[in-house]
Amino acid sequence: MSRPDLRVGIVGFGWMGQVHARAYARLLHHYPQAPMRPRLVAVADTADDDRLAVASDAYDFSGVHGDWRELLARDDVDAVSVTGPNFIHRDVAVAAARAGKHVWVEKPVGRGVVETREVAAAVGMARVAGAVGFNYRNAPAVQAARELVADGRLGRVEHVDVRLLADYSAHPHGALSWRFQDEWAGSGVLGDLVSHGADLARHVVGEIAELVSDHATFIAERPRALASASHFSRVVGGELAPVENEDYASALLRFADGARGTLVASRVAVGEQCSYGIEVHGTHGALAWDFRRMGELRSCLDQDHQDAAWSTRFVTPGAGELAAFQPGSGIAMGYDDLKVIEALRFVTSICQGTGSGKPHGATLADAVAAAEVVEAMRVSARERRWVTL
Repeated sequence: MSRPDLRVGIVGFGWMGQVHARAYARLLHHYPQAPMRPRLVAVADTADDDRLAVASDAYDFSGVHGDWRELLARDDVDAVSVTGPNFIHRDVAVAAARAGKHVWVEKPVGRGVVETREVAAAVGMARVAGAVGFNYRNAPAVQAARELVADGRLGRVEHVDVRLLADYSAHPHGALSWRFQDEWAGSGVLGDLVSHGADLARHVVGEIAELVSDHATFIAERPRALASASHFSRVVGGELAPVENEDYASALLRFADGARGTLVASRVAVGEQCSYGIEVHGTHGALAWDFRRMGELRSCLDQDHQDAAWSTRFVTPGAGELAAFQPGSGIAMGYDDLKVIEALRFVTSICQGTGSGKPHGATLADAVAAAEVVEAMRVSARERRWVTL
């Protein structure tokens, strides 16, 4: 099959940059009819020379750069994945769009709503395709949940609960990486996890209209990190410095259609590893999804209002994009697979052109909407009041 190449550059080659590289490389394995063929051309990373060596040796990038500006200056790059820390999102994504390159940027897209809006505006002005890394919405069970809600199978939605609990920062010797400093991250668990939760709630149920929120920082000081340390690293005996952002955030939600909800996120929840999920209760039924059991959807449907029972089913190849990865129910998908789905939607949006129809997948408009929820939670916690979005 003849198809155009999509020449790809990646800025930031830590874990997420490598996830993006694998997603591009695997695209045609799962979607042989994809409209473009990604080719990994160039990578930029300033943090670690070893990463550039891996990019060249293991991923076969022909161009490696210590400065992202050099990558954007290349004529042989059509699209750029922005996968570095929050403080580079705005500068790299805006510059890439102005250079006429399509942009796939990881959440939260900058250090706050102002930077997110700047990225969205630059992509719109340049008329290039833009995508954001809200991968959890791509799980086939989440797509099935969205359809059940949209089809009215739950009746009128009454309340929604979204949780994102993790323990990656629970140890008090966890290194004071960039994630804990506002100059570099912009926020703590709000940008890291709440942004995902806001998108999940919007995608499955609908728009959030009002909220009231509370935040807390439970580990007030952490040992200073080495330059290349991640938020998974530990430092014993290092100089302590203050944590500048929140470990925990929660909110009461009011949706535009009148439903109520809760959203809770923590990066210091001992005993919780990627405990991410959503529950939706309606007048006639309910559903629940847990990321750790990605291929399962729990539901309570088509029964009496009282004494109704839950059932758990594996999603089938007809749900979402499961058929592109597995031939039958119960054969598990993984995290990286959700990024392959994102890659397909990004490439399809590029191929179809920004002015020719509805974009595919999560867009920069979705990033702005999630950032507005995060900002509303910040204002609410600071001013101790309900905030209207």
